[in-house]
Amino acid sequence: MNSEAAILSVSQINSLIKKYIEGSNTFKSVYVRGEISNLTMHSSGHFYFSLKDSGSVLKCIMFRTSATKLIFAPENGLNVVCRGRIAVYEQGGVYQLTAENMKPDGVGELYVAFEQLKKRLNAEGLFDPRHKKPLPKTPYRVGIVTSPTGAAIRDIIKISKNRFPPAKLILYPALVQGDGAAADVIKGIEYFNKYNAADVLIIGRGGGSIEDLWAFNDEKLARAIFRSQIPVVSAVGHETDFTIADFVADTRAATPSEAAQLCLPEIETCKTRLTNVVKRLCDLQLANIADRRNQLMLLQKSKAMISPLNTISDRRMALVELENTLGIEMQRLFELKRTKTQHIGEKITLLNPYSPLKRGYAIAFSEKGAVYSAKDINIGDKLKLKFNDGEAETTVKRIDLSFLKEG
Repeated sequence: MNSEAAILSVSQINSLIKKYIEGSNTFKSVYVRGEISNLTMHSSGHFYFSLKDSGSVLKCIMFRTSATKLIFAPENGLNVVCRGRIAVYEQGGVYQLTAENMKPDGVGELYVAFEQLKKRLNAEGLFDPRHKKPLPKTPYRVGIVTSPTGAAIRDIIKISKNRFPPAKLILYPALVQGDGAAADVIKGIEYFNKYNAADVLIIGRGGGSIEDLWAFNDEKLARAIFRSQIPVVSAVGHETDFTIADFVADTRAATPSEAAQLCLPEIETCKTRLTNVVKRLCDLQLANIADRRNQLMLLQKSKAMISPLNTISDRRMALVELENTLGIEMQRLFELKRTKTQHIGEKITLLNPYSPLKRGYAIAFSEKGAVYSAKDINIGDKLKLKFNDGEAETTVKRIDLSFLKEG
């Protein structure tokens, strides 16, 4: 080792490298192309990630102030171009790219943001056909959220006058391009829903670039359309232009003119339909009148209408006959019930234990109760004898069971 060579500490060499790199104009503003990997989105709002290609990896950081300006969400595997500066972390002896801007490589950042939001909302079910509300057949109140000076409102008014003049067009003026446009359209949707001020809603504008139409790719607007209780028709741009609003809306129209055609029926068709309904009602009424006339004619030909006095006489005779029959039947039932009641009374009399006393018999009672057998008493027992007309007491002096044996 050359003793005359300067010996530097680790801190000194790292400090020299830091001064060299950060002091060089070459590294103050660089563009780096690579694939995002190891992406971490910190709670502070900073992004930590790496850019890699087939041969190397570069550590990167994007601070919150720059990250909040991105209109798409960085994700692993996405090829991007980052603009920033190379900074050295002196204590760790490492360098990294402090990214100040990021754009997708090969495709526009708006396109990437559009596809990311479309994928996420579709996964949540906001595009599901089951949630689509049908358009009313004859809306008399059409709510329109668009620019009051744009071509869209002029086209809708023209179609409405030619197609269905009775319709009432209610305009909610809104920005349809630039900052605040999405918020304006949301307010319009919420206004019509809050006051139930329309049967159907048209939101839209004329054609333009993806930047011009970007307000209709706003996530909050998409959710406002999904929440609307009033059917929403999205009419943004031209036939080839698709926005997130188109996918969420209940119906998508290629142009504002087509939206008016979808919402409003043709007045001549309505007149024809009404004429047919009136004709059917008249036919039904005429058929009902004819049926009632036939019933009346049959009634006029009936015996009751031809000779009402004879009919009354016949009914009176039938009533008298029915009265006689009813009286006879009631008498028969009464006799039957009386005979049955008499038989029941006779049975009750026969079952009365005191009935035999009237025929000269007596009932003997001991201290234990009624005596049913000579075996139940003993000589010397005192018995009470009950007769039909009184009672007597006696004492048993002799018991003879020979009568039972003979029997």
